[in-house]
Amino acid sequence: MDLSDLLEPEGILSSLQAKSKKQALQELSNHAAELTGLDARDVFDTLLQRERLGSTGLGRGIAIPHVKFKDLDRIVCLFARLAEPIEFESHDDAPVDLIFLLLAPEHASGDHLKALARISRLVREPSTLDQLRSAADSDAIRDVLSNPITSNAA
Repeated sequence: MDLSDLLEPEGILSSLQAKSKKQALQELSNHAAELTGLDARDVFDTLLQRERLGSTGLGRGIAIPHVKFKDLDRIVCLFARLAEPIEFESHDDAPVDLIFLLLAPEHASGDHLKALARISRLVREPSTLDQLRSAADSDAIRDVLSNPITSNAA
């Protein structure tokens, strides 16, 4: 599964202005609603419910909020680089500046897990994180996210 297949054409926000986790999720919900036709409030409420189960802040400045919707017919990924890092209740207590929002149909459990795994592999590479943080614009970010993962394994 290639992440570029899941990224919406207008789904990269290169300098999201948000002062809090809730504000970032609200802005991403609004953007996701525009791209998918889902109701922005439903997206936001579902994301908040998911966050109550446990933060999707992984650590190292990365969060991957992910939820499912019965009215969605495909997996959709949005990416936001925040203008300023925010508190996200991450596992390492580090503020978050890179957010991958993953929305999936209710029936897409296997593909949903594959998409999460793909994002996890991508952000495991420190050089990828550096490139995402230093990319000049949305096109440069898309290029980084579209690159195949190269492994250091022998």
